[in-house]
Amino acid sequence: MRTKSNTKSENKVNVITLGCSKNLVDSERLMSQLSANEIEVAHEDNSGEANIIVVNTCGFIDLAKQESIDTILRFSEAKKDGMIEKLYVTGCLSQRYKDDLEKEIPEVDAYFGTMELPLLLEELQADYKHELIGDRPLLTTPQHYAYLKISEGCNRTCSFCAIPLMRGRHVSKSIEDLVQEAKNLVKQGVKEVMLIAQELTFYGLDLYKKRSLPQLLYALNEVEGLEWIRLHYAYPHKFPLEIIEAIMRCDKVCNYLDMPLQHISDPVLKNMRRLITADATRQLIREIREMSPEIAIRTTMLVGFPGETEEDVDALAEFIEETRFERLGVFEYSHEEGTHAGDTMEDDVSPEDKAERAARIMEIQEGISYELNQQKVGQTFKVLFDRKEAGMFIGRTEFDSPEVDNEVLVDATKAENFVRLGDFANVKITEASDFDLTGEVVK
Repeated sequence: MRTKSNTKSENKVNVITLGCSKNLVDSERLMSQLSANEIEVAHEDNSGEANIIVVNTCGFIDLAKQESIDTILRFSEAKKDGMIEKLYVTGCLSQRYKDDLEKEIPEVDAYFGTMELPLLLEELQADYKHELIGDRPLLTTPQHYAYLKISEGCNRTCSFCAIPLMRGRHVSKSIEDLVQEAKNLVKQGVKEVMLIAQELTFYGLDLYKKRSLPQLLYALNEVEGLEWIRLHYAYPHKFPLEIIEAIMRCDKVCNYLDMPLQHISDPVLKNMRRLITADATRQLIREIREMSPEIAIRTTMLVGFPGETEEDVDALAEFIEETRFERLGVFEYSHEEGTHAGDTMEDDVSPEDKAERAARIMEIQEGISYELNQQKVGQTFKVLFDRKEAGMFIGRTEFDSPEVDNEVLVDATKAENFVRLGDFANVKITEASDFDLTGEVVK
């Protein structure tokens, strides 16, 4: 595959990934396919050497959509200026708004949906290599951890969520394929995998006619060389407590659960179509913590949903104060066309009120996180080190996922604190702030 003679003798593809970890996995699969076709490929490479750009977009909420559009426009201008030759767009935004995008930004050479990898490869004059399924020799993450997507799509009907419009219905990968993919990742140096899906608890229903996440955990726990397994995005409605049993029985599964609850007010939960009540939510959290007292529960809340009142926000604030989640994030509601809420409800909470409510909830969580972190001072934790910056080695405990959770900082200028990135070390915590721990390596 050759380029114009007045540019470069060989093509180089630069993949730009926007949005969530599931998009990262899709980009890694694209990159691995291109590399297997002997096409040079980079991820968000700013060297200016790439003559072909592929933007993997996000279309989840307004801010993500705007970032995707801005990125497409930026590279459209680069194409007009002759800095690149070809521009392709894939991912969720392209899946959802392909027709509109083709009209509004015609400078893009072609748009592709979330499930059109073979067509994108064909456009790039690359063969789709079936033998690479489950093999990602090119990772966008540090070498020691990776995301493992166990299913695609979602069957849930949350009224605010556009993901089913972009990703389709739930489709699981087989336990055998996922175990092989994990083994392939371990061969590349991966020590930690984050299991990701739109909805973890549905795993296996389509293949095995039952919820099979525990069985997957038991199988992955036997993968030699894998040290940490982490769970992301579990739905609370009819949550199978067998998952907690598996976490407790599997020594490699982190004592960590990411379960987005979204709200606690019954009227808001009903309008969100979450299929769970406030009482059932509280009971579920109690049962999980009774089974596993040391578990770190990460959740997210959504404020500013249509019809949400100050009383609803008060109830949410009270719930967070009483429950004391180890990790919590907040999103502001985004009115999405095509969703039940977007099509049938009025977006009646002002942007200012949404921002104020989000800030109020995060202020409560900051105080909780500070108090919980203070309790860790003097304790020693196993830490996986991700990077070094500003004279500090930076890592995480089993209770923390990359980029979204707390970090452990160790002074890299002290010889006794030397660690290799991607390795584990025991760290005694000496100080704590609201979202960070500081400590010393224990030899």
